[in-house]
Amino acid sequence: MKPSTQRASTIGNPLRSRCFCCSPPLSPVRAGTGKNPLQTVRDPAKADLRLADFTPRSMLQVRRTRVDHPAFPVIDAHAHLSWMSSTRNGVGLGEDMIWFAAPEDLLPVMDRCGIRTLVNLTGGIGKGLEAAIARFDRAAPGRFRTMTEPSFEFVAQGDYPQLQADALAHAQRAGACGLKLLKTLGLYLRERVDAGALLAIDDRRFDAMWATCADLALPVFIHSADPAAFFLPTDARNERYEELARHPDWSFHGAGFPTHAELIQARDRVIARHPRTTFVLMHVGSQAEDLGAISACLDRFANVHVDISARIGELGRQPRTSRQFFERFQDRILFGTDAVPPPWGEDVPQQRFGDALYEIYYRFLETEDEYFDYAPTAIPPQGRWSIYGVGLPGTILRKLYHDNAARLLGLSA
Repeated sequence: MKPSTQRASTIGNPLRSRCFCCSPPLSPVRAGTGKNPLQTVRDPAKADLRLADFTPRSMLQVRRTRVDHPAFPVIDAHAHLSWMSSTRNGVGLGEDMIWFAAPEDLLPVMDRCGIRTLVNLTGGIGKGLEAAIARFDRAAPGRFRTMTEPSFEFVAQGDYPQLQADALAHAQRAGACGLKLLKTLGLYLRERVDAGALLAIDDRRFDAMWATCADLALPVFIHSADPAAFFLPTDARNERYEELARHPDWSFHGAGFPTHAELIQARDRVIARHPRTTFVLMHVGSQAEDLGAISACLDRFANVHVDISARIGELGRQPRTSRQFFERFQDRILFGTDAVPPPWGEDVPQQRFGDALYEIYYRFLETEDEYFDYAPTAIPPQGRWSIYGVGLPGTILRKLYHDNAARLLGLSA
């Protein structure tokens, strides 16, 4: 048949001119009836599947690289091995501690996963801090480092700035390697700990704390704000709806809380006022969804670093932009996971300490694998998406895994 004849043979025949590759035509389909051949009859029994029961399996056949050991020794600069046992409205108080694990529980995983040092950020204050350092740092020298926390229970006292400065000096003498601030400051702490007005991150009574850290060469690891979605209504448009439904106290939307932008602005005012203090902004500065914004912060402030803890779910769904971010700021990014040992970490699988967690981080950083889970769990805990590897070169991996944290924390090469 000649080409012109073949084309002409389909004219006027709607069945032959349509494509049914996506859906077969309903039977019968008659030319001229106006029936859409892609229209199907809906199944009411399948219309009410609960989101919690929806666990699809990807049909993609893509490369799966197992990276059970990192390219270089790792300093995990963000883990939680202990906690203050007393709290009021989310504010840790006192010197008594809860222990999440013992060194002998952690070291086998660390050895298998190539973790040289695990940094316990929530080491407490006073005698609690001393106990944490004795329990971890001294029990396995070089394998653990511990940070102190603010003495927020004294914030209402007139001499609080001096009390805080003295507590930091004690912490350094005890062996603390830095100061860790939870999102308590800006979201929970009030004038009288749990009563009165909410205290802002840039409240002047904390200036002595930031300045003392500079004097003592203690880096400040600060968690300000939270994911941007936590400040939006928990509704059908919120991409982290399931996470917020499971953890309603993580929502900071509405009256009584600052906006995400206000928290970030207050944080940046503190950094600007204290250029001698080294700040490490946890969780990519709570701006992993907007790498342009956190890049602007890093460009503006030479005393700022970030860690990637609990944010590969965000970084991995923008792999090209993330790789550019790693390349550009390779000397100022720290490896961290926000790891919490089981059973304490069971409710946050993206932070559950174990082999599976580290293998996902290594796969994300070292390979260009596509479309894989960012947490070792059947349902993505932070949002229903998958991630892609950024495939960093060895020169950057060495800095990210080890050298940047070693430099900041005064660890040997």
